[in-house]
Order: sequence, then C-alpha cells, then structure tokens
Amino acid sequence: MARLLLILTSAFLALAACTPIGPTVGPDGKPLPRVYRIKANDTAKIQFRVLDSVNALRVAAGRNALELDSKLTAAAATHSRDMSVQNRPWHFGSDGSSPLDRVARTGYEGQMIGENISETYENETETVAAWMETPPTREVILSPRANKLGFSWYQEPNGKIWWTMVTGS
Repeated sequence: MARLLLILTSAFLALAACTPIGPTVGPDGKPLPRVYRIKANDTAKIQFRVLDSVNALRVAAGRNALELDSKLTAAAATHSRDMSVQNRPWHFGSDGSSPLDRVARTGYEGQMIGENISETYENETETVAAWMETPPTREVILSPRANKLGFSWYQEPNGKIWWTMVTGS
C-alpha cells in the first residue's frame, strides 16, 4: 500500500511540474513572451530563415532578393555584442563608431544602406515582423538599392537577444 501511495504521489508531482506556473496570457489577452533560446549550431538556420523572410517581403514589394554577406554579418555580430556590453540598443559603438565605421572595418567594398537593431526576447521572425511595422526599419529591409544582407545577434545568459541587421549594395 505504501508503494502504491508513493507511485501515485510521484505521478501527481510529475504532472504538477508540467502545468504552467502563473498565467500564460497577459491582461491584454495576448500570449506572454517566452524566452527564445538559441543553440550554438542554430546560426546558419537562423540566418537563412531571416534571409528567406526578408527576400519574401522584398519580392512581394517588387524588389530584388538579397544575398548573405560575411563582412556585413561580421559588422552585425560586432555591434550586437557591443550593444549588450553597453546595455542599450542604439546605433553607436562603445568606441564611438557608427554603422558606417563598423562596415568599413570589415573591408566591405560596397555601400552600406542601413542598419536595424533590436533588444528583445523574441525570435528572429518576430523581430523582422516588428521591423516591418516601422517605416525607417522597413525601409532598411525593402531598400531598392540593397542587394546584400548581414545578420547576427548576441544572446545574454538571461535570454535577452541583441539583433542587428545590416544591408548594403
């Protein structure tokens, strides 16, 4: 009998651990955000998901598709990490560098078109969707002059993600 009671108690505790703690919907009726964890081997998947999303948006707007560029991606990665160090989303580096400076440092020979940044717990597709809702960041994505894309991020241990997108020609 004690064994049965132990099994039932264990099963109850296991089921209780599966139920969410607290509400899953906020007061506005929208789902509460969940931490999006990026694994080390997800880099290429995420970059190509963003490239595919951006290109679908560009084609729908009558624009040419973009190609991933390693130098623009290096500039994006540097800035994502630096925003985390500064603990603020803005376009200037801790050394005073501008997006143009960071792109030039990588040896990129084209022209930088624009830079989008974000500090969030959202995934990459939600971040691109948020950028599309604001005219200045939408223009970076849809610029007819752009033909190259750099995209990277830095995720802090607490789950916060610093996203950076750079477009160029």
